[in-house]
Amino acid sequence: MTGKILPRDFYSRNTLTLARELLGKVLVKGETAGVIVETEAYPGGEDLASHSAAGITSRTKVIFGPPGHAYVYLCYGMHVCMNIVVDQEGSPGCVLIRALEPVGGLEVMRGRRQRARTDRELTSGPAKLTQALGIVLDDYGADLTRGGLTVRSPRHHQNFAIEVTPRVGLRKCEDSPLRFIIAGNEFVSG
Repeated sequence: MTGKILPRDFYSRNTLTLARELLGKVLVKGETAGVIVETEAYPGGEDLASHSAAGITSRTKVIFGPPGHAYVYLCYGMHVCMNIVVDQEGSPGCVLIRALEPVGGLEVMRGRRQRARTDRELTSGPAKLTQALGIVLDDYGADLTRGGLTVRSPRHHQNFAIEVTPRVGLRKCEDSPLRFIIAGNEFVSG
């Protein structure tokens, strides 16, 4: 199912590069796992849609820290979402994981997402995938290079085309082409 845990230096690169390169990698939490099929880049700086645009706060401090950590937060006061901190320490870049293709622990995921009528509905959105994998606010700052929440290389590399679109559900910088999906994958968000 999965290969090796990605090392810290994998994450120490440009946000747009990582948003593309995370596609096809496997997000693992405990016994659950899914192939990353959709991401959104939040490069910081002048990107007003990025949480880091407000500077370093108690909520955003992890984004300014070393790459390879989880930025887990509450969205709209009810949905847990997860970004991966990328780029160099001090440079606020992160990549939102928007959708997964479930590949491990499906029965556990189905138990956590009982409203899902199909396996596609288990992880076809940022809040759906965190619920299915059991990613919670306590995972804020988790080191993705070790422990129970990791990103791994796939056991077998697959070739795929990448489609680029504007990000979804934003009020600021909504037209920026910073959403990346594995073209034709049925598990991307709607």
